[in-house]
Amino acid sequence: MDLPDVNLGSFILSVVSSFECENTVKNNLQKTLLISALSSLFCGTLAHAEDARPDNEFSFNAAATSDYRYRGISQTRLQPALQGGVDYTHNPDGLYAGAWASTIKWIKDAGGSSDLELDLYAGKRGEIVKNISYDVGVLTYVYPSNGLAVNANTTEIYGQIGYGPGYAKYSHAVTNLFAYADSKNSGYLDLGANLDIDTGLVLNLHVGRQNVKSNPAATYTDWKVGATKEIWAVNWAIAIIGTNADRLTYASPVNAKFMGKTAVVVSISKIF
Repeated sequence: MDLPDVNLGSFILSVVSSFECENTVKNNLQKTLLISALSSLFCGTLAHAEDARPDNEFSFNAAATSDYRYRGISQTRLQPALQGGVDYTHNPDGLYAGAWASTIKWIKDAGGSSDLELDLYAGKRGEIVKNISYDVGVLTYVYPSNGLAVNANTTEIYGQIGYGPGYAKYSHAVTNLFAYADSKNSGYLDLGANLDIDTGLVLNLHVGRQNVKSNPAATYTDWKVGATKEIWAVNWAIAIIGTNADRLTYASPVNAKFMGKTAVVVSISKIF
């Protein structure tokens, strides 16, 4: 039986070419799979790093302000204050608790003995549906050994609904309110928005209505227009704050100055 006439050189070249082609495809496939695997690993790690937050998160804050205004009324006789606090958040379910303190003057000015306000609070925040947030909780204002005829310590429960940059919050006193007699069940309605208007610059808008039960002269409306921005890793804030509060009711017992006057307030703060 005669074998077909084959050019040995051509045959060897064909086999080598086929082998090289097969190896090239195989190598390219291996490279593709390796790159894909590394890419998936890297992207997965990156996404996890971006999305992951610790279950238990702590933060601290410190601030200085030219005038501690609360609901539009100066707590420091129109003078500066130092402030600071600590917050804990359980991120999986939105539970939080914290403490915050500020220097004050109004208790001593009213004949008491405390120059410190300590706020203790706890609550839960989250989303009801997409873009609609909620925040509910309880807040106690403590004025240690305040010594006033009506205890200044106050506890409120609150609820807030937010949509985008806007929010509506209502706080309800379950004790007497800030040393006003027979003021249990007083309420405060807070409407506001924090609008991003430039890179890192936020416009702060607020209007509030404080109703003091059994004390109509102490009921008033307050407002604020301000801006905040982070510069050099510090948060800077400036605001124009004012009220229509009764000038006699909210006059300082020390110098008779109106504690709800319209004024510019500047503050700096940092979160650690």
